Formats: sequence, structure tokens, C-alpha cells
Amino acid sequence: MSMKEELVSVVGISHVSDDPKELAQYGGDRNFDFHVRPGLVVKPQNAEQVKKIVELANQAKTPLVPVSSGGPHVKGGSAPSVPEAIMVDLSGMKKILSINRQQRMAVVEPGVTYSELQAALAKEDLEINFPLKPRANKSVGASVLETEPRLNPMHQWAFIDPLRCVEVTWGDGNQMYTGEAAGGPKDLEKQWSAEKWQVSGTGPWMLDFYRVLAGAQGSMGIVTWAAVRCNVKKRVDRMYFVKSDSLQRITDFVYKAMKFRFPDELFLLNNAQLAYLLGKNDSEIEGWKAILPKWAALVGVSGREVVPELRAETRSKDLADFAQSCGLELLTGVSKLSEEAIKKELSMPSDGNWKDTYKGSSQDIFFVTQLEKAEVFIQKMNEVATELGYPVNEIGIYIQPLHMGSSYHLEFTLPYDPGSVKEKELAKKVYEKASVEMLKLDAYYYRPYGIWADLQLNKDAQSRMVLKKMKDIFDPNGIMNPGKISL
Repeated sequence: MSMKEELVSVVGISHVSDDPKELAQYGGDRNFDFHVRPGLVVKPQNAEQVKKIVELANQAKTPLVPVSSGGPHVKGGSAPSVPEAIMVDLSGMKKILSINRQQRMAVVEPGVTYSELQAALAKEDLEINFPLKPRANKSVGASVLETEPRLNPMHQWAFIDPLRCVEVTWGDGNQMYTGEAAGGPKDLEKQWSAEKWQVSGTGPWMLDFYRVLAGAQGSMGIVTWAAVRCNVKKRVDRMYFVKSDSLQRITDFVYKAMKFRFPDELFLLNNAQLAYLLGKNDSEIEGWKAILPKWAALVGVSGREVVPELRAETRSKDLADFAQSCGLELLTGVSKLSEEAIKKELSMPSDGNWKDTYKGSSQDIFFVTQLEKAEVFIQKMNEVATELGYPVNEIGIYIQPLHMGSSYHLEFTLPYDPGSVKEKELAKKVYEKASVEMLKLDAYYYRPYGIWADLQLNKDAQSRMVLKKMKDIFDPNGIMNPGKISL
């Protein structure tokens, strides 16, 4: 039988397609790196079907590319890099397998989106820590595996939190649970009946297997459920602004606030990025850019079950003192932007990629660094943009503390008109040159999409060697998303 016939025997004819129009949706990732159209798409409905698909792919030595979020895909991790790859579309696996209020844990299949999980958690008086305005069709499982930065760094107890345990089918076809769940039995219902809730991600034994999967872009295996830690829903929720034309002054405030762990949400945006977040069309964005401050730190303070009003009030006063000591103010609004308006923007996922509203498309450059180095990177980005002729005032900047402020995610957004060959080529040139220049300044590409994989791993031959050995162990035939992470 052909591979298509084999797959039909596993998932049924309605879940396998070679229609060129459908395949084009998977091969058309907007990232500037080279991608090709896949040969087939298969849509499994459960973990056993995923296991059989991986076994068939090993027999035929056929590459598989897992994908679980809806489009537009922008980073390149879920676009095939080799011909005739089979897309394993997990978006139909939409079960929320468990929500435990006491343990604050949820177990979700890969097709569950932020919108769906948020609605289910609200019924249990829980919520999940969001990235900055994710797409409504963004898979929660994909997001946590990609280690996307979260708005609330104080509730991030490890760099890859809130991800805990997973079920994975490795590239060699072996299926296993990781973390606490690996203690067995290999049946979630039986574990729950024994009061085991997949809380700890460490293990089994001395190896934290979820670290092999996090950031791997599907190059090691396919995750079919993920346990994620949630938070008790806020009773009091306040959002403040600290504005300044000086990033250094805001940096001083952020360090003081993080030292005492008073904020919940905390992140920084320049006026362009904040305008892209708020504006619904070109004219609105231009209007916001004209009135917004050069820099704004958005600071969330909340109270949950225990004395919520007192907690929020006390921390708000302390944060106001920190701001004053830096020559700044803790404000409930900035320009025409109110506390309620920004809370509304941040509380719900976006219908699409909000960064595309301005010109129709955009390209991000992001990495991890320390906050005091941000100005150096920003200056270099402006130099590259000026040299190549890209308008500096259109570059959006987003800075997000990670893991209780132990490091910082620094992101540049380059909007461009996808219908203009000139603008697209210019954005590509800035993206490629700036990526190299940032590495020279010790940027760490912790999510190494596309060209960043070679740039980062070329600095560390030993890490490349270890990754290659890991790949050989978990995916000996090299079928899982070949070409990613330079493997």
C-alpha cells in the first residue's frame, strides 16, 4: 500500500488529505527561512493513532512535522524543511482531560486553544498565565512547549513553567509519560483515582524528559497531552503604568519591583509596540504612536482568595514608592489609555496576529539577555535599520522578565507590507543582519528558529554534539521535523 493508504487505514479517509489547497496552508509559513510544501496531511484523533503514524513513518523513512495551532504560522518551527513531509495536524485533539482546582492543574490535548481552556478554567475559579495577546487558535500545548514568555514572571517557578508532565510518542515510536506521571500506572484515570495529578515535571528518575521536548520544534517526538499549572482566579485586578522617555529609569524601577516580587504582570513596551497592540487599523495605530510615551512599563497587581483588597492596596503603595524613588509615577492611565482598556486587551486572545494589523505582516527577532544590556541591543538594532534604510520608528520593542526576573526576553518586531517586494526584502535583510549582530553582543537565542539555530549552536560545539546524540537516541531514523534545530 501507498503511505496515504496506510494512513487512511489508521485514521480514516476523512482525516488524510493530499489536496494542494489544504497542503498550501501548512507549507506557507511566513518566516523568511526556506520552506517546502508537504506531501500529505494526517489528522489523528488520539494518542494511539499518533503512535501508529510514527511507526509507519519509521518503516517508510518518511519525515513527520507536528502542528497543533491554527494559522497564521510565523516562526517557521511547524513548516517542513524537506520535500514530501507529512503534516501531523493535532488540532482536532481538543479534549480537556482534567482540571483540578485543589492542585491548580489542567491536563489538555494539543488541539486545546487558550480561548477554550480559559473558558473551562473560569468555571473552576482558575485561570492560566498568558503570553502577550496570543492568537485565539494558538495551542496551549504548543505554547508551553515553545516556552513562550508569560506576562506574570512571579508565578514562573522554572524557566519552562507552566509545563509539567506530558505524554509523548518519541521519534522511534516508543510512547511514555514524563515527570510524576511516569510513576504510573500508564492510565490517567487510575492516577487521578489515586490522587495523582501530574504536578511535578521532574523525572522519571534523574532525567527531566520534558526538557528534551521544550523548544525542540517537534524534532524529538509528538506530545499528545500536557499538564499545565494554573492560578486561582483574581478577585482584585489592577493595572498600572510607569512611563518615561528614558529606558534606564524604567529599568531601575523594574529591578526594584522584581527584587521584592510585588507585581504580578510586568512587561515593557515602546510606543510603537504598544500602538500595534491597541490599534485596530492603520489610522488608529498612527494615532496611538503620536500620543503614547516612548516607553511604558505595564504593572499588574492582584489579590486572590486571602485578603485580596489589602494585598492589592499594600503592594500598589509600595510600587508607587519604588516609582517615586526612580523619579517616576505609578499611573492608572497614560495618554488616552485607561486601566480598564488595557486589561480588556490583555484578558482575551487575539483573532489573528495583532502585530500584522499595521502593514499586513511582520517579522520578530527575539532572544534572552539581561535588562541592563537592553539599551545596547536597541542601539545596535537602530544602527542596522538605519544602515539598511528601514524606518526606526516602526520597530516595535517588547521586554518581558522571565523566571522571577532571572533573565529577560527582548523582542523586536519589524512590520512590512507583504504585497511589496521591496518592503519584504528590506525586512528580511534587517532580520538577517540584526540576528547576526545581536549574537555578537551575546544575545542567547533560547528558541532557535530558522537561522538562529546555526548562529547559536556554532558558538557551542559541545551543545551541538549533545543535541545530535539526543536526536539519535529519541529519533534514530531522523523522521521528526528534519532540518530544525540544525539537526
